[in-house]
Amino acid sequence: MTGKAGLVTGAGYGIGRGSARHLASLGAQVAVIDRDVERGHETVDMIAADGGPEALFLEADVSDEEQVAHAVAATVAAFGRLDFAHNNAAISPVTGNTVECSLEHWDAILSVNLTGLWLCMKHEIPQMVSSGGGAIVNTSSGVGLLGMSHQPAYVASKHGIIGVTKAAALEFAAAGVRVNAICPGPVLTGLTEQGLLDGKYTLDTLASLNPMKKVAYPDDISGAVAWLCSDASAFVTGVALPVDGGTVAGLPSFRPPAA
Repeated sequence: MTGKAGLVTGAGYGIGRGSARHLASLGAQVAVIDRDVERGHETVDMIAADGGPEALFLEADVSDEEQVAHAVAATVAAFGRLDFAHNNAAISPVTGNTVECSLEHWDAILSVNLTGLWLCMKHEIPQMVSSGGGAIVNTSSGVGLLGMSHQPAYVASKHGIIGVTKAAALEFAAAGVRVNAICPGPVLTGLTEQGLLDGKYTLDTLASLNPMKKVAYPDDISGAVAWLCSDASAFVTGVALPVDGGTVAGLPSFRPPAA
């Protein structure tokens, strides 16, 4: 990734932070974008401590088009180009089931997770087209491929991300812009760590959710992001890639007890 430049949204923690650090470790210049200023600067400092190229922090709320446009333009102004983008910013408040979910929660989640991601692509793609191409990776989820109860807005947003990823991939393939999605399973980030502290589940519970019986960390996701951002995946576009230890591969076999 040496000589390439791009941005990562939601890079103040979790998957986004892991992605930004991994891309920088491969030599890429990275704009760290987050609405949390303190966490965003922490990521930039981590990249510096890792020995990566100088990174840039930009404060932005992806649900605000003016802020998105500024962040993309500032990235190009700083680095001279936009080769890749990892659109990762998302929220996941507890909403209750489909009936219990309030309109306020529904609108808030969709505005960040889906509309915000679309706004990012809306401003990233023209920059990539003008420079001959690029790669976009959108963070969906395993629940963008399957479903999950009691999170209707989040599930809808993650399904929508796969849809808009495929649409953009078809629209801009000939212009050299590749658009793919990753679909992680449960990953140990700030959100899941809080669940552990609250006693909602244990590490063993998280590990039991995938056939590998392993707790996933952001570093388990960042390699897939880097591959999709790199020229190594030059003929890959429109894909929703599960990065989940086999969770969505299928159900385990059921063997009835011996008589």
